Amino acid sequence: MGKLKFAKSNLIAETVIMKTGILIYEDNTDLREALVHLINTSQSYTCAGAFDSCRKVISDLTALNPMVILMDIDMPGRNGIEAVKLIREVNKEVKIIMLTVFDDNKNVIDAICAGASGYLLKKYCFEELFDAITESLNGGAPLSGNVARMVLDHLAHTSSGATEKFNLTPREMEILNALVKGYNYKKISVSFNIGFETVKKHIRNIYEKLQVHNQSEAVAKALKNKIV
Repeated sequence: MGKLKFAKSNLIAETVIMKTGILIYEDNTDLREALVHLINTSQSYTCAGAFDSCRKVISDLTALNPMVILMDIDMPGRNGIEAVKLIREVNKEVKIIMLTVFDDNKNVIDAICAGASGYLLKKYCFEELFDAITESLNGGAPLSGNVARMVLDHLAHTSSGATEKFNLTPREMEILNALVKGYNYKKISVSFNIGFETVKKHIRNIYEKLQVHNQSEAVAKALKNKIV
């Protein structure tokens, strides 16, 4: 009987360990605490830490090792965009989802160009949070067509004029163009009548050829280099 209890205890411990760690930076106390509660009610995710500022973001990242970061843009001391730049100097893999009030704010574009994986509007964060996290972990990004157009406008003034195609196949070019329009994996699958796993394979190939890690980086590089 004792061995059975011990086995059950180990199983519970393994389940907790397997949860995806989420780190939160949000200076609004009510929103921060609500996000912590929501994440900790999930069977797939756990809140690794929640802070009202990102002054110690690198030490937090090292100590807590999250897979996803929810990052407010406007915070005292150091804003979210500055934090993203610091994170990307030491970690290219962690997914960073910006929390923002407006999706037409230039700060959103600056954050994406700095290396953020996408953004989440605060007014929708409770109903769309888990979908946004899942999409990011699958290599996609919560990125609307509106923001994609803003990225294009932003990069139009900084483009080097390069026209390299990075050896993308015609199908990869079509899918990259869909990513630029803000399509998610499911919409690409339906639009091109191909399987979800096939979409994921094409996008992995695109990322490898462009030498990027996520959808927002792929969109930025595609527009800057006039690939699409």
